[in-house]
Amino acid sequence: MRLATSSPSETEALGRRLGGRLRAGDVVALLGPLGAGKTVLARGIVEGAGARGTVASPSFVIVREYAGPVRVYHADLYRLERPAEVVELGLDELAAEGILVVEWADRAGGLLPRPAITVVCDFGEGETARTFTVEVPPALADRAADL
Repeated sequence: MRLATSSPSETEALGRRLGGRLRAGDVVALLGPLGAGKTVLARGIVEGAGARGTVASPSFVIVREYAGPVRVYHADLYRLERPAEVVELGLDELAAEGILVVEWADRAGGLLPRPAITVVCDFGEGETARTFTVEVPPALADRAADL
């Protein structure tokens, strides 16, 4: 499914809709170039899942945790130098405890917990426009229905 937003607030709202459908054990893999809306979408996902806290890119700490009815773990793999470092992060364990949202998921080299909802973020037409291509495994189809 391909979705478009025309502003950061619309991107965040899209994230809130998705986040409101997620459950513990769900993994969301965010892909796309720098500035394409991954962190803004993640902020909405965290809010939509009911978690609390100021959501910022966790680039320097790699993983941030947000408490709520379901814990949300927000990882940013941008600074990882090799996929083997993903194993050291224990993302499988985090995904088992809550919702895991991973920016720069392509840097995991296939080592993310599965199944994962994949969202490819990209630039749209216009300065603040973004496009999101959402791929959902059949077992998780209800998570993205009517986004």
